[in-house]
Amino acid sequence: MSSKFLDLTGPERRTVTAGVMVGVFLGAMESTVVATAMPTVVASLGGLEVYSWVFSSYLLTSTITVPLWGKFSDLYGRRPFYLLGIALFLLGSVACGFSRTMTQLILFRGVQGLGAGAILALGLTIIGDIYPFEARARLQGFLSGVWGVASIAGPFLGGLLTDHLSWRWVFFVNVPVGLVASYMVGRSLREPGREASRSVAVDFLGGAVLIVALVLFLLGVMGTGWRGEGRLGLVAVALVGMIVFGRIERRAEDPLIPLRLFENRIFLASFVTGLMAGMAMFGAISFVPLFVQAILGTDATAAGSVLTPFMLAWVLCSILGARLLLRYRVRAIVLTGGAALSVGFLFLARLGVASTRPEVMAGMTLGGAGMGLMMAPLLIAVQTTVPRSQLGVATSVTMFSRTVGGAIGVSLLGAVMARILRGELRTLAAVAADMKLEAFVQNPGILLQPAVRAGLPAHLLIGLREALASALHGAFVAGSLLALLALLAAFLLPEGLARDHALSEGTAMTQRD
Repeated sequence: MSSKFLDLTGPERRTVTAGVMVGVFLGAMESTVVATAMPTVVASLGGLEVYSWVFSSYLLTSTITVPLWGKFSDLYGRRPFYLLGIALFLLGSVACGFSRTMTQLILFRGVQGLGAGAILALGLTIIGDIYPFEARARLQGFLSGVWGVASIAGPFLGGLLTDHLSWRWVFFVNVPVGLVASYMVGRSLREPGREASRSVAVDFLGGAVLIVALVLFLLGVMGTGWRGEGRLGLVAVALVGMIVFGRIERRAEDPLIPLRLFENRIFLASFVTGLMAGMAMFGAISFVPLFVQAILGTDATAAGSVLTPFMLAWVLCSILGARLLLRYRVRAIVLTGGAALSVGFLFLARLGVASTRPEVMAGMTLGGAGMGLMMAPLLIAVQTTVPRSQLGVATSVTMFSRTVGGAIGVSLLGAVMARILRGELRTLAAVAADMKLEAFVQNPGILLQPAVRAGLPAHLLIGLREALASALHGAFVAGSLLALLALLAAFLLPEGLARDHALSEGTAMTQRD
């Protein structure tokens, strides 16, 4: 092959692009469409005590496999692994739809997650394969737009299918969409043979150690089914596992994640920035609806609507940031995004019992704008500065940093909130024997239930709202510090336009095999 990019015809390139966009829509929508149907699912299958595992199993498998999909696609091609990812996702979807118990649903959601990791990571990698820098900068923004539209449409579609058909159709609806994406990419994506790559020893030991370490780490930070010392133990063992993984990678003939990637300043800055920004922003997404519903007293629909400006700002600024990358320094663009994210968190940190929904939405809009100006330009810059032989793993690890950051952020901000809440409730010691207060200590979410709120004495309701508002304030302050760290990490980026740091086509080809 004489070019760094796959030699496709115009119609083939457009068909592949459309197929990738359909796949991105499918994977992004699944993250939100299921949440709307879950109350009905629990009413049908039971299993409220393991409710969170429906989401945790999906997050776990989709996260831990992202680096593996990227590496194997570098070795053996994008097409077979992208199609395998769609097949696993659809298999999991059908199985979820036919689930008869909550245990079955959790298991099959894990299968879905395996496929979702490939669909999202390899879809963006394929775009890097078939387009040069300028075209990729335009398209990555539109892909972010597709992701944003899917995230917004998911809850509405989930409610529509659940109310008018059955919750099972939340999963069955994936099948025709996935088949369309599979046909378009499978029919039009032509790749050259990779005979040389097939002779390389696959780093199965590194992959196994990485999977075990990531599973333990995510179980520890998510806290699903574990408490106190158990969670700390899981994280400690996971960190030891990551050290072992690093030693294995240094000695591997063809490492799963080449550690030399971290010598690339753009890759390193993107990884650290994505990790910190993910910790901050996805932590906020988890707790802002709680603030709106429990403190401001809105219903669930109004609470969910505060996320809409966040998603719209992310989409629009992803498109804008990718376009700006053609003319301005990547460092300046990402620093602007980091500043917007930090200011957005300052808005959230100022929220209290007297705040209004517009104040919340202002903070979320700035946060979404910051994420858009950071994430899309960073991903494009990474793809521009690595050889094609490492494009898959570089893209997937960059995305992986944001996802893992989100899992850590939810746990960290949740721990901050819980610690402050316990302290605030000491001020209500006079009613410590009240069962309502004890129930609130165990589960602050009961304040969301209208029947519970109506049954509380006025003074106790005010005290509980103030206690929870103070706890959420602490969580948002912690998020502000994480956003500031993301801003500081952006200073690691080198000066100059992204294209100035791009590998020459010849260099890329020399390093490819």
